[in-house]
Amino acid sequence: MSSAIHLSLLMGPIVPVPVPALLIDAFEQATVTSSAGAASGFQLRFKVSSRSQLNTLFLIAVGQNTSVGTPPLRVVLIVTLNGRPQPLFDGVVTNVEVQAGQQGQPGSITVTGEDLTKVMDLLDFSGLPYPAMPIEARVALICAKYAAFGIIPLPIPALFPDVPIPIERIPAQQGTDLAYLRQLADQVGHVFYIEPGEAPLTNIAYFGPEIKVGPPQPALNIDMDAHTNVESLNFSFDPTKGVLPVVLIQNPLTRVPIPIPIPDLNPLQPPLGALPAPIANLRMLKDTAKMNPMQALSTGLNEAKKSQDAVSGTGTLDVLRYGRLLKARKLVGVRGAGVAYDGLYYVSSVTSTLKRGEFKQNFNLTRNGLVSLTPTVPT
Repeated sequence: MSSAIHLSLLMGPIVPVPVPALLIDAFEQATVTSSAGAASGFQLRFKVSSRSQLNTLFLIAVGQNTSVGTPPLRVVLIVTLNGRPQPLFDGVVTNVEVQAGQQGQPGSITVTGEDLTKVMDLLDFSGLPYPAMPIEARVALICAKYAAFGIIPLPIPALFPDVPIPIERIPAQQGTDLAYLRQLADQVGHVFYIEPGEAPLTNIAYFGPEIKVGPPQPALNIDMDAHTNVESLNFSFDPTKGVLPVVLIQNPLTRVPIPIPIPDLNPLQPPLGALPAPIANLRMLKDTAKMNPMQALSTGLNEAKKSQDAVSGTGTLDVLRYGRLLKARKLVGVRGAGVAYDGLYYVSSVTSTLKRGEFKQNFNLTRNGLVSLTPTVPT
């Protein structure tokens, strides 16, 4: 089995096609960032001269995709590692920057873009009603507009559902599809993001709680001689990060607000450390007094999940030595860092940098406590 890494680059409106050899020959570097809590992005750099056909190619491609009603230029990066193709990124172009060459040296074209959530942020649909529809039904209906981009909706029902009664109120959309989806996610303590699926040209639009369970990725080994597979790995612990949110629920008869503390007890985000971060302070969520009890509890859970990851780690690895792609929003094991920091972590972000003869990843890890709860991690 070959250990070489091959990059496939596809471009085009809606359904991208393999780029011509001219573009591959000029390729210098690709950088892809995937992060929990933020949109993913990419940057491609090509080496060009003032007479290169690439100047005209990108001018035509981007110019034809900037008018209203015309789909933006879609870019798909597929990495083949150990004979298996894996989508690294699927998104659209947002900017093209040209740097002219000087003193006989070639210049460069830098193409920047974001994931397919950018397509959902182009048109304003304010005022569109959703009568008697639970939030997950609204999410599925909105995502169905973008089926041509290979987007498959995966909405998870809210823990505390709040289905509006039409004779009392009819929810209406505010802003673009992306803005409205993020607003709905904040209401119920969920997250919304789009990531490439297992098959190229497919994408999963996930709307649900942030999940920190599941099979972990192979362990990151540090200071283990021949078993070491990371170039660097550093950790930090912030004991002041622990916050206990307190929601205020108003009694409709007495108009007296009732404070309710919301601990971080989520079965989809179990403790990964035996010694959790201490509660350093309380945070009163006063705006919840205007909400109904279901909305207030969802807001409290959304705030609780943000303030418990007191342990963080940063590092760099070589993909060929690690043997696979490290993916964000999943668990990974750590070995060789000591009793306090070994164990399972949540991968909060990964930045992949691919150039000829080199493929490296910078990553960030988080955990809600010290000392591992698991005696072993997958290797």
